[in-house]
Amino acid sequence: MLRLPKILTLLLGIVLVCSARAEIVVVVNLDSSVDSFSRRELVDLYMGRTQHFPDGSLVLRLDLPPDSQARSDFYRGLVNKSVAEVNAYWAKLLFTGRASPPQVISNSVNVLKAVRENKNAIGYLDSKDVDKSVKVVSRVD
Repeated sequence: MLRLPKILTLLLGIVLVCSARAEIVVVVNLDSSVDSFSRRELVDLYMGRTQHFPDGSLVLRLDLPPDSQARSDFYRGLVNKSVAEVNAYWAKLLFTGRASPPQVISNSVNVLKAVRENKNAIGYLDSKDVDKSVKVVSRVD
């Protein structure tokens, strides 16, 4: 009978950890012609397979710093990889000269600013950091 309280405590802890995970959203400039992105399109953009929006315009991909929880959640949800695994992937692509990684922006406030000021920018943020100055085009679970 002593096991039941331990099991319930463990289950409660798991529920709290899972619910604490941020909801990550992908944002673009309000003037962007893009209204939504599929998961595949986001993978292609953020893993360097394409560098253009569907209309052919060059995209400015924005990343949060490597120690950001939102960055960790974004890549875990998008490609099921840790930030270290994504960094290793980019190191290999950089070495071969095939692609370059997204531009790192210092924080979510500056990601919002960069997206607001650049029609071709795309970034991701914790949904709690988004305001009406950008357009949400996808959610990453």
